[in-house]
Amino acid sequence: MGAWSHEPFGNDTACDWAYELEESQDFAVIEAAFDELLQADDEYVDADIGSIAHAAAEVLAKALGQGTQTDAYTEKVDQWLARINQQVPPALVQKAIKALNLLRAEESELNELWGETDEHDLWIENIEALKDVFNGK
Repeated sequence: MGAWSHEPFGNDTACDWAYELEESQDFAVIEAAFDELLQADDEYVDADIGSIAHAAAEVLAKALGQGTQTDAYTEKVDQWLARINQQVPPALVQKAIKALNLLRAEESELNELWGETDEHDLWIENIEALKDVFNGK
């Protein structure tokens, strides 16, 4: 995992996925990111799939006006949101919550990898902050 930060777009995989987001016209690419993670269910969740779902959750939070990361790595996200100008589907919020819960699960490679660093607590705080956005807190 090429990561430099616990934040959603603090890794190579998420930044690469932002190019896919940039090419899309709606929230389908975000839903696809959540669906790929949710299909893993009880299986071991690959770190790349988890990183993309984490980034997708950040995009959704930003669409709701409550993102957790604003820097050069999220400029494309902000531009994309301004361009598509769509309401967030409520069902997508529920998928985001489920996806974030899976990221924290024992079967998550991303959770395991962050657990080996000094930033694991910060990563968990970010996951929880995103869940709070989606739970209306």
